[in-house]
Amino acid sequence: MRIAYLVNQYPKISHTFVRREIAALLAEGLQIFRYSIRSSPERLIDPRDQAEALETQVLLGDSKMRVLTALVTTALARPLRFYCALRTTIRLARRSDRGVFRHLAYLAEACLLSRLLARQAIRHVHAHFGTNSATVAMLTHELGNVSFSFTAHGPEEFDKAEQWSLGEKIEKAAFVVGVSHFGRSQLYRQCEHRLWGKIHVVHCGVDGDHLDLETSPIPHAGKLVSVGRLSEQKGQLLLVEALGQLRRQGLRVELDFVGDGELRSQLERAIAEQGLSDSVKITGWADGETVRHILDACSAFVLPSFAEGLPVVIMEAMARGRPVLSTYVAGIPELVQPGQNGWLVAAGSADELANAVREVVTTPFEVLAEMGRNGRARVAEQHDIRRIGRRLATLMRSIQST
Repeated sequence: MRIAYLVNQYPKISHTFVRREIAALLAEGLQIFRYSIRSSPERLIDPRDQAEALETQVLLGDSKMRVLTALVTTALARPLRFYCALRTTIRLARRSDRGVFRHLAYLAEACLLSRLLARQAIRHVHAHFGTNSATVAMLTHELGNVSFSFTAHGPEEFDKAEQWSLGEKIEKAAFVVGVSHFGRSQLYRQCEHRLWGKIHVVHCGVDGDHLDLETSPIPHAGKLVSVGRLSEQKGQLLLVEALGQLRRQGLRVELDFVGDGELRSQLERAIAEQGLSDSVKITGWADGETVRHILDACSAFVLPSFAEGLPVVIMEAMARGRPVLSTYVAGIPELVQPGQNGWLVAAGSADELANAVREVVTTPFEVLAEMGRNGRARVAEQHDIRRIGRRLATLMRSIQST
């Protein structure tokens, strides 16, 4: 079975889960063709991402003229289908804050993708994220001869469900994936009950790099680690505030932020203002192998997010036998179990976060190790990418029988 994977930007540092999913589907015998609407501006540092870039066709590549040419050619060759897709495009634009011009660009991208899929005899496209990539996939379906599905991650799709026409996408999709039960519940909210059967929970996963390799013992004097894009939704500024509270109370906590992003300069200022420059560092992005080594060297992982889907990096930390401190947000409580494999606090509360960090760093080594073992077992049960690949491959193959 030949499947197209469509992502707005791929490969990308924060889209490791897509690369793993594709590899799992390839292992299941499916042929996967990668398409990205545009290139990521980030420098790819992981060799596996660099290899994926060579396998990926970019719709908005060097020649924008081919997109316009595809639009005109499609309008002339399939006028009725094009007219139906154009009507859908206008309807989507009226719901959205992105305007008609942006949606006409989505239609043009769909025309090009439709031509590329026809050349490869591909009859199904799966989009990651329910935003513009799912819009392009749905318009490609409107142009004819291609079914589509998509994975909704959150939080953006759920924050702006009406603007992204999430209900119409669910209606027209062959199937829809939520990455957690919480995510599926948010998809349920956007459609009629009769459509609930096409919405499935398929987790993101971790691969053998994290699950098959033996874990190292938790260091007796290790530091805390937080991995992810430096952005407002990840709660890093609140974590610095909490660590500042602890420092003023006489407790020094070492923490590394691994990642980069738009919040970096503000985060650096906050670290300095809280007097934490000697204990809190920002390392920048790291490739997958380096992140694994960083996780192996820490005592616990911290991600105090304000908004999420279900962060893959939490799965990675738990797969390496590290307890996790996070928040009661979206799908996170489905994985992190207080007292069993980590701690959860109310999102946005610096006081609760500070108290939880204090508990983490004062918990006996033996207890941390037991929590780490519990977390690793839970991830192996729920987030092994090999099991997930089989689950998703079954959904893909079910399209052929309908």
